[in-house]
Amino acid sequence: MHAANPSQRAALSQRADAANAHQRLALPLSSRPLHRSSVFSSRRLPILQAGSTDTYSRPISAPRLVQHKSEAYWFYAGLSQVYDHIVNPGHWTEDMRDDALAPAKLDDPNLKVVDVGGGTGFCTLGVVKTVKPENVTLMDQSPHQLAKAKAKPALKGVTILEGDAEDLPFPTDTFDRYVSAGSIEYWPEPQRGIREAYRVVKEGGLACMIGPVHPTHPVSRFFADAWMLFPTEEEYIEWFTKAGFTDVKMTRIGPKWYRGVRRHGLIMGCSVTGVKPKAGDSPLVMGPKAEVSGKMNTNPLSFLLNLILGTAAGFYYFCLPIYMYIKNLIWPKNWEM
Repeated sequence: MHAANPSQRAALSQRADAANAHQRLALPLSSRPLHRSSVFSSRRLPILQAGSTDTYSRPISAPRLVQHKSEAYWFYAGLSQVYDHIVNPGHWTEDMRDDALAPAKLDDPNLKVVDVGGGTGFCTLGVVKTVKPENVTLMDQSPHQLAKAKAKPALKGVTILEGDAEDLPFPTDTFDRYVSAGSIEYWPEPQRGIREAYRVVKEGGLACMIGPVHPTHPVSRFFADAWMLFPTEEEYIEWFTKAGFTDVKMTRIGPKWYRGVRRHGLIMGCSVTGVKPKAGDSPLVMGPKAEVSGKMNTNPLSFLLNLILGTAAGFYYFCLPIYMYIKNLIWPKNWEM
């Protein structure tokens, strides 16, 4: 057997590296591929189940500019003044909310429900349609957002309090349902927050996470990764599975005028649900928290730069719905999510 010459060895090494890279991208999160289910909601939004597809990847361990507790706190100090009037109409409509909450099975008025990162209470308004307000708890780290929630008559009777999504102030096995909408994108450690969701839900209870999806379009991807966390669909499934949830499913949502386009990412693009199979804490063991709510977790200069540049990057996603809306007026189509 002859020894390979240097050029042959280099070619073999390149092929091996390529094969290893493909294996890393294709590493399955479960025994089944991510697929469209035959079950659809009234708006024909597909339900997805655990699995993996080859997608653009970026390091989840590197938080984006506003994916920090302090930066998010002050980001919402300003945004809370116009959130219900500017953000919701473009990204998070009542129809989308109904689609997103349907998998949470809020079908009993006596269910005990917590809405984590509930902000101004827009998602909570959907919860109290079918659940008694006195059985609902709304929690957020932003007093500015909560002030808007407290002013809404429909939320009278709801328990409203400040708290940290990654360190919930509730005993284990407290709630029948856990709901969180538009909050995970600001969590420095999303896996920790989902672990907490598992802990506070009762055995047989269900957690529902509603949040962004990562874009594939290069321009949108640049601004998304600069601004806040836009998880991939596979990451949501992985986080739920690692936390201990079973029967993990994903329902795709989006503004109707996006016509099913997802390459630009969506601030509200999916609803992920999982069932807690047994009582007690999550089987996932994690170390100390990376950041503490209510404390400056970076130096003042870094904080200021993160806030300014992150807000500037986020402005792209306030313009994008306008572009998509105008595009839909000119070239209306009806595409699935």
